[in-house]
Amino acid sequence: MSLILAEISDGIGTITLNHDIKRNALSEQLVHAIAATLADFREAGARVAILRAQPGAKVWSAGHDVAELPLGGLDPLGWQDPLRMLIREVEAFPAPVIALIEGSVWGGACELVFACDMIVATPEATFAATPAKLGVPYNATGLLTFLNAAPPHIAKELLFTSRPMTAARLERQGIINHVVPLAEISEFTHDMAQTIAHNSPLAIGVMKEQLRILAAAHALSPADFERIQGLRRVVYNSRDYAEGINAFKEKRKPVYLGE
Repeated sequence: MSLILAEISDGIGTITLNHDIKRNALSEQLVHAIAATLADFREAGARVAILRAQPGAKVWSAGHDVAELPLGGLDPLGWQDPLRMLIREVEAFPAPVIALIEGSVWGGACELVFACDMIVATPEATFAATPAKLGVPYNATGLLTFLNAAPPHIAKELLFTSRPMTAARLERQGIINHVVPLAEISEFTHDMAQTIAHNSPLAIGVMKEQLRILAAAHALSPADFERIQGLRRVVYNSRDYAEGINAFKEKRKPVYLGE
């Protein structure tokens, strides 16, 4: 079974996550399939890409495949991590990427959705950023994705509590573009994509890249970067980090001691 389904028609490419057994977890294999399809869309001159799960999905994506995270001593979200690679691919894709969201979005999948250029969700969709629940030290570029998408207080609530937030609440904060009933969301999103596809692809591509550069234009001294990495290293070398990963795999509640 293919991990994704892909089609392109009238300049609109659609990628459908198709790994329900693993709740569309962002494994290395799934990420490479999405990245390869985006490269195909680029080659074909797609003017818009839609990223979605199967219609009627209860879980859009369970986020990072925790089974692939190192147990300790290694950065769990380093440069070559599948999630980090996929975020870069979405941001660098020369046309807009629309996230069509049915079901729940968990963990690193929240960042993937927030990295997309537009988000359309059903009223039942929820978003839960779970690194604190797992004891995972999120990296600086990942946190920047949250800060570019959400007001700081909303980003902090998402990241600190790990509790799901509704699509309606995120729409009120300007994080989600549209909340659309389930029966209408596919047609609504396709109509939006058609509108974009009829506009100048060169102008849109250049504006997307300019916005990406401007959004990332945050000065950071070498000392501050080293401090961030040092702080993260304390976490992924900790007893709590190993406890969070093991508890997830053993399907039990973690016991964190702050050490």
